Amino acid sequence: MKNGLLCFFVTASAFLLCAAEADAEKPNFVFFLVDDLGYMDIGANNPNTFYETPNVDRIAREGMRFTNGYAACPVCSPTRYSIMTGRHPSRIDVTNWFSGKRAERFLPAPFNDAMPLEEVTIAEALKEAGYRTAFLGKWHLGPTPKYWPEAQGFDINVGGHNRGSPPGGYFSPYKNPRLSNGPPGEHLPMRLANEACRILEQFRDGPFFLYFSFYSVHTPLQAPKDLVKKYKEKAVRLGLAGKPEFGEEEQCWPRKEPRRVRILQKHPTYAAMVESMDRAVGQVLEKLRQLGLEKDTIIFFMSDNGGLATSEGLPTSNLPLRGGKGWVYEGGIREPFLIKWPGVTKPGSTCDVPVVSTDFYPTILEMAGLPLRPQQHQDGLSLVPLLKQTGTIQREALYWHYPHYGNQGGFPGGAIRIGDWKLIERYEDGRVHLFNLKDDIGERNDLAARLPDRVRRMRGRLHRWYKEVDAKFLRPKPGGPMPWRPE
Repeated sequence: MKNGLLCFFVTASAFLLCAAEADAEKPNFVFFLVDDLGYMDIGANNPNTFYETPNVDRIAREGMRFTNGYAACPVCSPTRYSIMTGRHPSRIDVTNWFSGKRAERFLPAPFNDAMPLEEVTIAEALKEAGYRTAFLGKWHLGPTPKYWPEAQGFDINVGGHNRGSPPGGYFSPYKNPRLSNGPPGEHLPMRLANEACRILEQFRDGPFFLYFSFYSVHTPLQAPKDLVKKYKEKAVRLGLAGKPEFGEEEQCWPRKEPRRVRILQKHPTYAAMVESMDRAVGQVLEKLRQLGLEKDTIIFFMSDNGGLATSEGLPTSNLPLRGGKGWVYEGGIREPFLIKWPGVTKPGSTCDVPVVSTDFYPTILEMAGLPLRPQQHQDGLSLVPLLKQTGTIQREALYWHYPHYGNQGGFPGGAIRIGDWKLIERYEDGRVHLFNLKDDIGERNDLAARLPDRVRRMRGRLHRWYKEVDAKFLRPKPGGPMPWRPE
């Protein structure tokens, strides 16, 4: 009997030791998602940017920078859904920011305003594998607590609820049901960074998934006064005073005048918001170093949609990219997209392969040594071959579907990218545009009339994809004309 007990305890101890060693080998994950940050807003993508982002740029220097990294949608909630699930938002009709139901010439397509609880999120997948999980910041994936981070795989939720912008602004009191108020005037990005650092202390034995989803740099445009003053003085020092700040974007129904678009990065408050975000990133990175976790932690950084350039203060310029948040032009969907995998990604490396936000889910699973879940992340591909520089990914095309009128003046439309070619289709009348992004990243030279065969092939593939995901389209107003429908 004693020998049997001894064998049992030896076997159990060996099992626990193996399990502990397996956990020790699993990498930690820190995912930074910034709201409304443009591709050209970080120094790693734009050495001439007006803004200062040394900590974000450090992630690029120490990891891989993707020059063709995309959000699944030009507005926030759909892209956030795509990261959490690895699925395109059109599959379940989460195609607009939640609660956004703007109508103009036509009614928008019907859409859902919650991420279904049936989805197995990346947080749930990691939690099943023994990871501790924490969410901080903006959630915007469901209207009631039933749909908030705690119900979608996160052990800790700091600040995540139904709102897409901070209800109390960027200074305490926050008026946030998932974030207690701090001292009067406490700054939200720093508060979230402090909370993240406290969580890292709790999670230091790993493995963990910390998802830091900034409310920054979404409106309202607010920042510490000293930083705003710094950028006002910088604009003067750089001789930007008096330079043209705005240009014209196309006229979209029902406007009779072209839409204004910012063409010069100069907005001091927005610049201060960008720097505040960057400082928060730096604080978390420094905490990882202090805890000895830097080499065991994989870092992700991206934005949920393009920079806000055509409305609500027009705070940033995305040039040479066209448009911005709410548009299916590159300015609305091409994002800062950085991954640092210590010991694997070559520091300072660059990848030009088009990738998209649905790819994070399978990438994280493979990094963690976990089985892929192709029925869940059915629109994502693992980026591990690109990060290891051992191969590429097999993808025919990238697709976008935005059957809505955004606050930013963009038109309802869809797009497909195949190689260097991008076709845009307008949902009001079915007009199409064709651009070669290699030669024309600003999407100004429309080649549709010159290349009808290419248009036909790309449009046919786009329409087949609509059917695959059961895409929904604009609806007529009562007694009004019918909008265009794909064949």
